[in-house]
Amino acid sequence: MENLIYMDNAATTAVKPEVLEVMLPYYTQAYGNPSSIYTLGQNAKEAIDAAREKVAKALNAKSEEIFFSGGGSESDNWVLKGIADLYRDKGNHIITTKIEHHAILHTAQYLEKHGFKVTYLDVDKDGLVDPKDLEAAITDDTILISIMFANNEIGTIEPIGELARIAKEHKILFHTDAVQAVGNVPIDVKELGVDMLSLSGHKIHAPKGVGALYVRKGIRLPNLIHGGAQEKAKRAGTENVAGIVGLGKAIELATENIEQKAKKISELRDYMIENIEKRIDFVKLNGSRTKRLPGNINFSFEFIEGEGLLLFLDLAGIAASSGSACTSGSLDPSHVLLSIGLPHEIAHGSLRLTINEDTTYEEADYVIEELVKIVDRLRDMSPLWHERKNK
Repeated sequence: MENLIYMDNAATTAVKPEVLEVMLPYYTQAYGNPSSIYTLGQNAKEAIDAAREKVAKALNAKSEEIFFSGGGSESDNWVLKGIADLYRDKGNHIITTKIEHHAILHTAQYLEKHGFKVTYLDVDKDGLVDPKDLEAAITDDTILISIMFANNEIGTIEPIGELARIAKEHKILFHTDAVQAVGNVPIDVKELGVDMLSLSGHKIHAPKGVGALYVRKGIRLPNLIHGGAQEKAKRAGTENVAGIVGLGKAIELATENIEQKAKKISELRDYMIENIEKRIDFVKLNGSRTKRLPGNINFSFEFIEGEGLLLFLDLAGIAASSGSACTSGSLDPSHVLLSIGLPHEIAHGSLRLTINEDTTYEEADYVIEELVKIVDRLRDMSPLWHERKNK
């Protein structure tokens, strides 16, 4: 195949032409500063307000509950550090999980160095949090619970509604990192009962460098950046107007007919999973088979290294990953795969393929064929594989 086959949509997505089209005027024509009182500036402000309405509608929130940010990691940091600062006189205990994105885990570790206690909940072999474990971890000092909506590596969707209900019963704030879930599965913040939710533009065909944070009305989250009055004075600095407009359009497109799109993507995902399992021995699907993001496929292949897989796939014109793009330079196995009980040697042989509504069955078949050949080639070079065959 001549063209690149892109199967790393969990890492980032291409900006859709429709998104780019609505962004372009705010670079060259409608370039006013939204804080300016003249027409050029007020037009930019109106564009931001319209985008805020679109994000709010996608989540069933109010527009005043949406704050724009620089992305998912910034939103996550804002919540953890902000709530820790706001409630430090009430308690110093935070609960999260062992499989969170590093934007949560590293921020939690930072807070531990500043006097806070953090409980990292275990997950089961599919990556699911047991609500009973959450209940048991709550103490009188617990001020925040932060559990991701869906895992970025193995695609497992957590029982967020039930977990948020437990938090509410104990009068504890609940945050979810929904960066991978927004635009892939329906989300209603009111129905779920979450207090705060993070999302990122570049996962849903908006540009990189823009995201949003939902904060339920009544929560007075401290300022992230001091300075001007932007974002209700909570995040100072001239707004990224074009990026925000792009995010508004992207989330509008992503949530349009979302259930039908999810069904279509899930069918192709299951087709790939079934054929990979049928044609390759000693392979393990990571994550839940049923409670899974529509486009996520994550396998561990015994007797080979994930890095070798990626290099040969790249030579075949296929873009994939072995896990989170934020840790791609690390030689350590995925903390997510270790947390679901995989031994180091198997966790090292992992592959994540993430597809979207534009992925075709022709592309899927090509990837499967290439994967079969690459796994055979890599195993043929492995002494462990030959030892296993001899046995």
